[in-house]
Amino acid sequence: MPSRDGLPARGNRGDYALRDWLDRLDLTERLTVLKPNVDLHFELAGIANRLDGRQASYFPRPGGHDVGVVSGLISNRAWMAEALGVAEGMLVPAFQDAIANPLPTVTVENAPCQEVVHDDPDLEKLLPIPTHNEHDSGAYITAGLAITKNPKTGIQNVAIHRLQLSGPKELGALLLPRHTLAFFESVEKDGGDLDIAIVVGARPAALLASQAVMPIDFDELEIAGALGGAPLEVARCLESDIVVPADAEIVIEGKIVAHKRAMEGPFGEFPQYYGEQAERHVIQVTKVTHRKDPIFHTIVGGGLEHLLLGAIPRETTILTTLQRNFLCVRNAYLTMGGICRYHLVIQVEGPKPGEAKNILMAAFGAHYDIKQAIVVDADVDIHDGDKVEWAVATRFQAETDLVTVHNAQGSKLDPSTRDGISSKLGYDATVPAAAPEFKFTTIRVPGEEDIDLDAKIDRDVDLKDVRDG
Repeated sequence: MPSRDGLPARGNRGDYALRDWLDRLDLTERLTVLKPNVDLHFELAGIANRLDGRQASYFPRPGGHDVGVVSGLISNRAWMAEALGVAEGMLVPAFQDAIANPLPTVTVENAPCQEVVHDDPDLEKLLPIPTHNEHDSGAYITAGLAITKNPKTGIQNVAIHRLQLSGPKELGALLLPRHTLAFFESVEKDGGDLDIAIVVGARPAALLASQAVMPIDFDELEIAGALGGAPLEVARCLESDIVVPADAEIVIEGKIVAHKRAMEGPFGEFPQYYGEQAERHVIQVTKVTHRKDPIFHTIVGGGLEHLLLGAIPRETTILTTLQRNFLCVRNAYLTMGGICRYHLVIQVEGPKPGEAKNILMAAFGAHYDIKQAIVVDADVDIHDGDKVEWAVATRFQAETDLVTVHNAQGSKLDPSTRDGISSKLGYDATVPAAAPEFKFTTIRVPGEEDIDLDAKIDRDVDLKDVRDG
């Protein structure tokens, strides 16, 4: 029975655990299984990149490891929607619904993610951690859900941080000024370490939920449950009170160490450039648990899976913010050319005079990453770059329709900024409210879309025969 706004009822959604989704891709011929012993240094990432967006890739025994590696699991929007059991066009509304109506987790015993326990783990020997890009400083865990708890409230946070393999029991972590760092700093000032669990091989719903832009005390695993249509089953870690998805493939337990920093980076990031090397936080690993015959999930830096995982939650946050303030806003899309972070297209219907410019300014405030935004009318398909460019070409004049903001906060990973200080451009490519109706009437051939081409095409005749009569 359908729920509001055309979404399927939660119990009728098709949320998949990682290995179930892998089976689904295999069954539908969207999985390529490689030969054993692919090199973990560059070759695995190169193959994954060659298949990116067309096929997921599974690597048995890479580099001689017993643990297999998978990549490209959700490297296009249609797959991501399918993994959640919703139509592609309902992906962002489904995410909005999950954020508005989270489901508390359910703790279980004897979880699959703890079938095998390593009390003295050596990450270099235990896990097949790949080295992706040419100048990466080494092997990286790139698809690990980093789960920590607010030491004051006990509420969890879930995020993805790049994690450099720095030693058998040590990871270097880039912690940006967000919730994980805030939790750590609150205990480090008193000399304390912060418990952390890193989940590798999570279900698509949990991966997507980890990227939600939420207030500091909000457990993203509750969003994962809502995305999947039922409360997420979790298990308590063996050395802390952090809970992790029970059906995860691998869990790395440890602590972010107080007053310790070490060199981390460079690393190939989403803008297709390298994040620089610097002294960064250190995670000391104390225990590893995993399923029998676990699967290690890696996301190649700068690939489609990397970009799309960040795009959907950002689109959701931006769209929700804009719709809260502007009734005319219908949709929002972060373009692939703008690396799913920096360039935004906003679709509106019937904006009031001047409202498009207000929407542009609100978009810049909705997420600091936004560098360029274009507002178009409802007749423009915002997922079609040619249509958006057509709207700019025919409905935009820089003298009257351009919004510029200088010296604003942007992305520090954008190499064109001055340490994250950026300019922003907004294009009002909507039809002016006072324009004569016929001036912007687009051409169309009446009945074109209703013609049955197969019935009209003669496939059994040769052109020469027709011309010769």
